[in-house]
Amino acid sequence: MTYCIGIALDKGLVFCSDSRTNAGIDQVSTYSKMHVFGRDGERLFVLLSAGNLATTQAVVHELEHDIRQQADPNLLSVNSLAEAADYIGEVSVKRQAKFREGGLSSFDPKVTFILGGQLRGEPAGIFLIYPEGNHITTSRDHPFLQIGESKYGKPILDRVITAGTSIDDAAKCAIVSMDSTLRSNLSVGPPIELRVYETDTLTAGRYLKFGDDDAYLRALAKGWNQKLIEAFTTLPEIDWAR
Repeated sequence: MTYCIGIALDKGLVFCSDSRTNAGIDQVSTYSKMHVFGRDGERLFVLLSAGNLATTQAVVHELEHDIRQQADPNLLSVNSLAEAADYIGEVSVKRQAKFREGGLSSFDPKVTFILGGQLRGEPAGIFLIYPEGNHITTSRDHPFLQIGESKYGKPILDRVITAGTSIDDAAKCAIVSMDSTLRSNLSVGPPIELRVYETDTLTAGRYLKFGDDDAYLRALAKGWNQKLIEAFTTLPEIDWAR
C-alpha cells in the first residue's frame, strides 16, 4: 500500500508521498512514488502514484518515451492540466488492459494517480486520476486530494487545510498527516518525499527526502504525540450525573 497527498493552495501546491512497496509479507521494498516532468519556465507536472508498481512504472516509462519521441500528445505538448490528466488516464487504462491480457487471476493492475502542476498562462491545480481513466480536481471547499491509505491522515487535513493556508504550514500539515498514517499502518513507510511549488515559478520547486531515522521526522512525531496527549488531558470530564 502507499499514501500520497496533493494540496492546492492560493499560493502554490504541496506534494507528499511515502516510498514503501509490498510484494508479500516477506518482501518489502522502497520505490519513489513522486515523478516530475516539464520544462523550466514553461510547465511543471508532479505525478504521485498508488497501486500496482508494474503498471506505475509502465505508465511513467510511456510518458517519458512519448516526450523523447515528441509523440502527439505528450506532457510537453498538452495545452492544460486537464488535457494532461486525460492523456495520463488513457495511458494508464491502456497499460492496465495489456496486463490483464495475461489472465492472472490474482494480479490487480489498477493504479491511481495525483497529477499537479502548472502551464505558463494557466492556473496551477491538482487532479486525481482514477484507474478507469477519469479524473476529479480540488475545490476551494476541498483543497486536497489523497490516494492510497488515506483514512488515518485525513482528520488533520480536514481541520487545518484551507485554500488560504500558507505553503509552509501546508507542508508541515502534510508531514503530520503522513506521520499519523505511518503510526497506524505498516504498509506505508519511509523514505518520505516532500515537494512544494510556488505558483507561477514554473520550476520543480523545493524538495526534501526524509529517511527512516530522520531527526526532523522523529522530532515532529514526538512533538505531535505530546501535544495530542496534552490536549486530551484538558478536555471536559464526562458528567455521569446528568
